[in-house]
Amino acid sequence: MEKRTDKNSYTIIFAVMMVCVVGGILAFLASSLKDRITQNEKIEKQQNILYALGVNNNDEGSAVFVDAAIAEKEFQEKVTEQLVLTFKDGNIVKTQTREEYMAETKQEPYLIDVKKQQTLQKETGERKLPLFVGKSPEGETIYVAPIRGKGLWDAIWGYVAVNEDMIVKGAYFDHKGETPGLGANIKQRYFMDDFYGERLLTEAGVFKGITVAKGNADPTNKIKDDYEVDAIAGSTITGDGVTAMIKKDLGLYVPYFKNLKN
Repeated sequence: MEKRTDKNSYTIIFAVMMVCVVGGILAFLASSLKDRITQNEKIEKQQNILYALGVNNNDEGSAVFVDAAIAEKEFQEKVTEQLVLTFKDGNIVKTQTREEYMAETKQEPYLIDVKKQQTLQKETGERKLPLFVGKSPEGETIYVAPIRGKGLWDAIWGYVAVNEDMIVKGAYFDHKGETPGLGANIKQRYFMDDFYGERLLTEAGVFKGITVAKGNADPTNKIKDDYEVDAIAGSTITGDGVTAMIKKDLGLYVPYFKNLKN
């Protein structure tokens, strides 16, 4: 009997079979690699926090993480305390240690999903704020906070390290899909280094944040009390996203730092 492979039914059956086969292969790979993917995500977060803390392998021009093989060990040594602050209605209503938070949730504080917490804040007014405490290479106590926002095309995020006066001591930024050579340059060292020494609070203790400013009169960022850093050329919307996430997310931590002074 003659086989007709040019019929629509044959094409549909073949397409369905291929979808099933390919889907099965992908499902198997996702399942078998799940533990490795999860571990890689943990290491990446540890590397990001360490980078902001000043623990990295930077050379003269490039931003380089500590090696993945030693990231967990370095994290355990350099991050001396992990805190979870419960923010509600403009105040920090509860502060938990790592041990207290893990007893309640069985989750490490550094794995808190910032995106989900932002959604929770919109829905309930309450949010968990992770805060990581360590020492800078110079021995100063440093606090690292995660932030998240929206760039031109997709999500942007970062970790900002400050001292008890909320003066920036380090920063790491990343993105999901910003334009190469333009907005994607927020993860370049020359941009991240500009934040070092910038103040987030006025002398009166009012939170100002930091604006990524187009046409900033201080392109080399030597002035550290103007609450501005120079923008990346051609990346206005991404820069505005960085400005917004700093003001929106870091501003929530202000009550904690004011309490440190009391």
